[in-house]
Amino acid sequence: MSLILNILWIIFGGLWMALGWLLAALIMAITIVGLPWTPAALRIAGYTLLPFGNKAVDADPGPLSFIGNILWFVLAGWWLALGHLITAVGLAVTIIGIPFAWAHLKLAGLTLAPMATAIVPRDMPG
Repeated sequence: MSLILNILWIIFGGLWMALGWLLAALIMAITIVGLPWTPAALRIAGYTLLPFGNKAVDADPGPLSFIGNILWFVLAGWWLALGHLITAVGLAVTIIGIPFAWAHLKLAGLTLAPMATAIVPRDMPG
């Protein structure tokens, strides 16, 4: 079932938003100052491309993660969240798109603070 949902997800905005995350990771890597955020952006890009069958969990957040999330929000988080919100609104107009819109809204929340987030298989406890 996850395979079918992931294929539909890619069609309904997952590909475009995953490319946005990859662009954010590339920009962070190029700036060198943004290197600490590059792994988180790449991790969430993979999750954004294929979210079904996986889940995002907090992975031991600390004070550096909190500061990192604030900086991330200023540098890239707000426009990625906006992209997920716009995509969600477009999908919510149709009955078929409502579940995908809900997933985009969850990803918009994750977009605001991706540091100290791990992506694990859904059947894994945690």
